[in-house]
Amino acid sequence: MKNITKTFKFTGLALVIAASLTACNQEPSQQASVEKATKASVQTTLTAKDAQTFLDEVAKEMVTLNLEGSRAAWIYANFITEDTASLAAEADQKSTDAGVRFAMQAATFDDVEVNATQRRQLNFLKQSLVMPAPQDAKKSAELATIGAKLGSIYGKGSYTTKAGEKLSLGDMTSTMANSRDYDELLEMWSGWREVSPEMKPLYTRQAELANEGAKGLGYQDLGAMWRSNYDMPADDFAKELDRLWGQVKPLYDDLHCYVRSELGETYGTDKVAQDKPIPAHLLGNMWAQSWGNIYDLVAPEDADPGYDVTKQLAVHNYDEIKMVRGAENFFTSLGFDALPETFYTRSLFTKPANRDVTCHASAWDLDAKDDIRIKMCIQKTGEEFNVIHHELGHNFYQRAYKDQPVYFQNSANDGFHEAIGDTIALSVTPKYLKEIGLIDTIPDESKDIGLLMKQALDKIAFIPFGLMVDQWRWKVYSGEIAPENYNTSWWELREKYQGVAAPIDRDVNAFDPGAKYHVPAGVPYSRYFLAHIQQFEFHRALCEISGNTDPIHRCSIYNSKEAGTALNTMLEMGSSQPWQQAYKVVTGNEQMDATAILDYFAPLHVWLKNKNQGKQCGF
Repeated sequence: MKNITKTFKFTGLALVIAASLTACNQEPSQQASVEKATKASVQTTLTAKDAQTFLDEVAKEMVTLNLEGSRAAWIYANFITEDTASLAAEADQKSTDAGVRFAMQAATFDDVEVNATQRRQLNFLKQSLVMPAPQDAKKSAELATIGAKLGSIYGKGSYTTKAGEKLSLGDMTSTMANSRDYDELLEMWSGWREVSPEMKPLYTRQAELANEGAKGLGYQDLGAMWRSNYDMPADDFAKELDRLWGQVKPLYDDLHCYVRSELGETYGTDKVAQDKPIPAHLLGNMWAQSWGNIYDLVAPEDADPGYDVTKQLAVHNYDEIKMVRGAENFFTSLGFDALPETFYTRSLFTKPANRDVTCHASAWDLDAKDDIRIKMCIQKTGEEFNVIHHELGHNFYQRAYKDQPVYFQNSANDGFHEAIGDTIALSVTPKYLKEIGLIDTIPDESKDIGLLMKQALDKIAFIPFGLMVDQWRWKVYSGEIAPENYNTSWWELREKYQGVAAPIDRDVNAFDPGAKYHVPAGVPYSRYFLAHIQQFEFHRALCEISGNTDPIHRCSIYNSKEAGTALNTMLEMGSSQPWQQAYKVVTGNEQMDATAILDYFAPLHVWLKNKNQGKQCGF
């Protein structure tokens, strides 16, 4: 579930391909203009007028590149062939090359006195390079090659079981979700981590080169560059994340204590010691980042809410289109304009029988105007009904900021887009389902514990993992964690934040961080932590604006024009202002506040404390 938006945020293979390009790959006119600009910057003193000329020219090029790239990516995702793959890679390469060029030129204005909008746009261009290459052709090519190798190792990774069966990551992930056999889970967990040790020397060198690139753009190191994306000093951002985690930690600790106890009942306390971190392979997920797959092991008694949305969709003759129309109706009830008809003629809603497509749910904005789409192979289930609401949250956000300059056609910070989608999904409550006629009665509050437990296993369990991935990388980039300590430090952080431990001793040369896609792909991870915090605060604030009187976990903002007006005002801002200003529009505050999570899960937290009485909690 993601937002495909047209901005130069280069990660993984896209940046890798482009970093290997030389000036010979540019159009002659482009190459000449770059050389001319470079000479001019040496021979003359740059001014704010020069900066505006540069920004205007770049904006025109970005609009063209964004449209070309989006179309090529859409065609590839919907018609997977060697030819479409080649076309998509070519467009990717072209736009990423431009991004490298834009960033380097933007850096020449670092010491020029410009207005606030110009500085924001220049910084946007500089910070768009997630893995900045050094200003050295050989090193740039080396960084590109390393990125490609890391992506290939991860993408081709597999494990051959003791029984001789070759398994993909998808196969192993499915087993981790469904098996309750301790030894089988351990084999899957260990097997996938055999893929990553060869990444370690490559990752070490990548960090060195990307740090050099970040310093060339004026940052202390790559971690500082990533943290500079948040409209506050880089070090303050790190402290802010720790402050938010401190607010959530008491709830997480009680959830951890309860889940560990239940796992001890299932597997035995000899395997799940009640005074130590939980073995990482027993939580239903290859990375122990979310625990929803073990709901059956920890579900409260009598937690069945008394209805099944999947069955109700069938009873009410919902097909895939009716599910999408129903989700659209949520937004129009808030006062948003209906989706353009092209949304329905151009989106992909079902898996075609005659061609390969990428089924992973995603929301697309192709032209920064009205050509918005979703791509899903919709299953007629309650879970997918939620996902559609989430994806349309991305689409309505994309359309809301379409009138902003191309630089600002994005979310206020990189956590907002996912947070908005999830905020909308939080309103898919029993009250909402009754209002649209899918269920006849709202279950009484005694049934809420089961629903809250399901959400907590996915959302609360994820929060410390969402925090520690970048905590580890920032320390790597700053030099605080040396290569010989990569793996040891990874597990120290996982035990500190998650109370989760490797189930077996790890070899000194293991590289378990590399088993998580975002590490070898170079994708910043703090955005996911932020989204998990922000969605609950947005939900609480919008519920208050709507005049809701129910507990916030029972609230739906459906039909509230007041909530819709506040939400749209924030969405229309895009990234034109510091995110704190956008935040204030809905929440009234410029600082994030994780107490909304405590409010949402308050009934579950009381229940957990009762269940944990007499138990030894902590790790």
